[in-house]
Amino acid sequence: MLTYPEIDPIIFAIGPVAVRWYGLMYVIGFLFAWWLARRRSTTAHSPVTAVQVDDLIFNGMLGVIIGGRVGYCLFYGFDQLMSDPLYLFKITEGGMSFHGGLVGVMVAMWWFGRSRGKSMWTITDFVAPITPLGLMFGRIGNFINGELWGAETTVPWGFNVNGVVLHATQLYEAFLEGLVLFIVLWLFTAKPRPRYAASGLFLLLYGVFRFAIEFVRTPDADI
Repeated sequence: MLTYPEIDPIIFAIGPVAVRWYGLMYVIGFLFAWWLARRRSTTAHSPVTAVQVDDLIFNGMLGVIIGGRVGYCLFYGFDQLMSDPLYLFKITEGGMSFHGGLVGVMVAMWWFGRSRGKSMWTITDFVAPITPLGLMFGRIGNFINGELWGAETTVPWGFNVNGVVLHATQLYEAFLEGLVLFIVLWLFTAKPRPRYAASGLFLLLYGVFRFAIEFVRTPDADI
């Protein structure tokens, strides 16, 4: 049994503005995405040039933040949103939805591709191998926040949280949906692949890993 370290989710605060570990994880994820995208853009079969990478990552960042926040407010914070519409913009208080962020990224990739005469799937094939590291850092942020714990367990690697031993499903997801998925996709796309292949493999493996982890997850209480 491991003891949860109870990390303060706030790194530091300047007046009413708090800088959180969760937000820092997003920043690190975007920086890694930018760096990896720049590397991928130098390959002969890349549909995106190095010059276009900055716009691509910026579009993706907007998609993640806007989609993630809107999704969270609709599915997890609807009551707060109805009582205070400005809650939508209080990102510093935390609250992002993966599924909302995914929809936001898909819209952003569609817009980026459309504005450059490329298929959305061509763009998603390009970003599929760099996306898992962002997921990994996001789940590490969830762990630091002490949220999204799994079910009770007796396994020796469970974490003691307030006297109850729980599965650290955030770390399971960080490992499988993040690190493992990244390695597989990065190696898979080392040479040219047919359209939809990278996107399809991402969705397939993410679904398999998520399904496996569902056995030790707890249902979302807010839905």
